Amino acid sequence: MTYPFKICCIQSIEEAQIAIGAGAFAVGLVAEMPNGPGPIDDELVLEIADYVRRNDNGRTHSVLLTSRTDGDAIADHVDATRPDIVQIVDVPASGAYEIIRKAHPDIKIMQVIHVEDAGAIDQARAVASHVDFVLLDSGKPSSPARTLGGTGDTHDWSVSRRIVENLEAPVFLAGGLNPENVRDAVNAVRPFGVDLCSGLRDRDNGYALIPEKAEAFALALETM
Repeated sequence: MTYPFKICCIQSIEEAQIAIGAGAFAVGLVAEMPNGPGPIDDELVLEIADYVRRNDNGRTHSVLLTSRTDGDAIADHVDATRPDIVQIVDVPASGAYEIIRKAHPDIKIMQVIHVEDAGAIDQARAVASHVDFVLLDSGKPSSPARTLGGTGDTHDWSVSRRIVENLEAPVFLAGGLNPENVRDAVNAVRPFGVDLCSGLRDRDNGYALIPEKAEAFALALETM
């Protein structure tokens, strides 16, 4: 069985088909963001999420990436796009998780923790009991030109390993992964699953998903 992986920045039904064919656990649909690759409008997020729901036989999940932080705003975003999982890429407002759960009892919540330093350990502990998944990424929300993911950079995997060891919630590892380094990443961190975007894409061709790279990534995980 292939190690769980999520292919992010899906931009079309055709790319969703590639991800499903590769055996992806989930496809990431990036909504409006302050920066980073792969955003699509909410109408296309809804279209792809509906396609995945109809064609994946319950094996692949659609994930909305939202930069909204207010609980009601996130709940409205879920209403508009109908994903299986909502991935919150920034720090949510107080009470946001409860608002989302009340509005959408069936939705799964994935909270992103950006591993800038060892402080990420306490951040992850603080949210773990409120969410279904924690995703460790390499954004830099504390920098003047703050980023919330999609950097293509790795981070300190030793910190991520400590987070995995301290959390009961399933943890996804993201940030600079590709077919060449994913086995080392999994061995170093031992996450529940992995997530990637730029490591499978052609930067010189509209950031298109490369089917051969998606297949190579899945193959690299098959024996993990």
